[in-house]
Amino acid sequence: MKIALAQINTRVGDLSGNFRKIAEFTERAKKEGADIVIFPEMAVNGYPPMDLLDKRAFVRAGVEKLNEVAALSRDIAVVCGYVSENTSGKGRPCRNSLALCVDGKVAETIHKSLLPTYDVLDEDRYFEPASPEEVRPVEFGGLKFGFSICEDIWNDRLYGQMRQYRFDPIEKLVSEGAQILVNISASPYHLNKRARKMEMFGGVARRHGVPLIVVNLVGGDTELIFDGGSAAFGRDGVPFAQAKCFDEDLIVIDAESNAGTISPWPECDEEDLLQALELGLGDYLHKCGFAKAVIGLSGGIDSAVTAAIAVRALGAGNVLGVAMPSRYTSGASTRDAKALADNLGIRLETVEIEPMFKAYLKQFKPLFKDMPADVAEENLQARIRGNILMAISNKFGHIVLATGNKSELAMGYCTLYGDMSGGLSVIGDVPKTMVYRLAEHINRDKEIIPPNTITRPPSAELRPDQTDQDMLPPYELLDAVLQAYIEEHKELEEIAGEGRNREEVERILRTVDRNEYKRKQAAPCLKVTHKAFGSGRRLPIVQGWR
Repeated sequence: MKIALAQINTRVGDLSGNFRKIAEFTERAKKEGADIVIFPEMAVNGYPPMDLLDKRAFVRAGVEKLNEVAALSRDIAVVCGYVSENTSGKGRPCRNSLALCVDGKVAETIHKSLLPTYDVLDEDRYFEPASPEEVRPVEFGGLKFGFSICEDIWNDRLYGQMRQYRFDPIEKLVSEGAQILVNISASPYHLNKRARKMEMFGGVARRHGVPLIVVNLVGGDTELIFDGGSAAFGRDGVPFAQAKCFDEDLIVIDAESNAGTISPWPECDEEDLLQALELGLGDYLHKCGFAKAVIGLSGGIDSAVTAAIAVRALGAGNVLGVAMPSRYTSGASTRDAKALADNLGIRLETVEIEPMFKAYLKQFKPLFKDMPADVAEENLQARIRGNILMAISNKFGHIVLATGNKSELAMGYCTLYGDMSGGLSVIGDVPKTMVYRLAEHINRDKEIIPPNTITRPPSAELRPDQTDQDMLPPYELLDAVLQAYIEEHKELEEIAGEGRNREEVERILRTVDRNEYKRKQAAPCLKVTHKAFGSGRRLPIVQGWR
């Protein structure tokens, strides 16, 4: 039996567009001689639809579109994820489902058993789970298929750190005679997750002695990035087919001979992350209807890396750089911003902020009388720059890309309505130390980011001789503490007990906690770590726990 793995890029809510994509890949699979083609989780509706699921018209329209998908199955079987209605009259109104379509109609419907409610995932809010009694293999082409949906496979007992449920649907499918396991998924990306997934999937196939096929979604949807990497494993747990990462792909395997192709994946973390950010940024703009982006170029490393990613995603002709020098902007910053723009081939405009800054200072002079200059005057400059970028956005229809990194957002080392302005934060989940690694990787073949941008001490340049380390610990220390606190959920004593100064660690944690209000007002940021600021980190602004 020839099985096609159809790794497609969907758009949430675009039922007609998603159907066209399903129809296109179904036709391609037929031409390659496949007997059955398998699509990702919620391929009809897009993932994650969130509170669109509260709209009954949306759910019903998806069911109608699934019937159109079924009509494609006259010469090839189609497996497709979608949102079905819960017709039992009990429980939540929807189900996260999979349809096996044969001979022009839906032959079998399978529902998801395990509904994740952690990090960015909130499926228990919307869906009624399958009961253990509903979990069973289904027959097609003389084989018993054990179909499951994403989280259903993430509860293997050999991977105890991942277990969150009492029931293992895969064990049930195998115990009832499944001869081949198929998991359709929409598994969000974060750095280093793919290796863990491959280890677990291979372990599942090996432990049960049953071949496993995993078809994952690819593409960006708001903050989330789906990296694809669909794969097929033999009963020995060894992958014999792998689809591309960060791109649509169709691969056809032979389930009996374990014949398939293996596409190369990114060779290092930096390239993996760059491809993820490129995909997330490009899809965010295109799926929201934007074609061009505008970025404030300060001559610093964050804006340089953001601009380089934007050019990769959108093309140089669709990226506008704006330099906004002030009285504190160094000549080196001005030269580096121009050199970057030249290297990237993007247009660079310069808007001096000094006249506007002087006007603000004059206007505030009576109110600020006899008070020394401080952060209020510093932030005025950042807010002037934010207003300039937003004016350009309004006038020309470019989306503003915020350039702050995760380390700055964590510590509140950023200005509300200033450098935090933007429609998307590209590197808002990238720690500062990784920003430097990305810059070096971007320059691996030729100079794109000026070397001076990478080597000179980072500075906001809002007062004379300012550097980031005036306010922040060294980034190597800061990022290690932030990872322990935000991503690994460690507490003060444990973090300080790893050989760090307790007072310094306490100051970092306290600063992170008190700046939650800023992050709640930040632009959406592309999620690329285990725990990003945004929808997956839900902390109250008003709270007294320290």
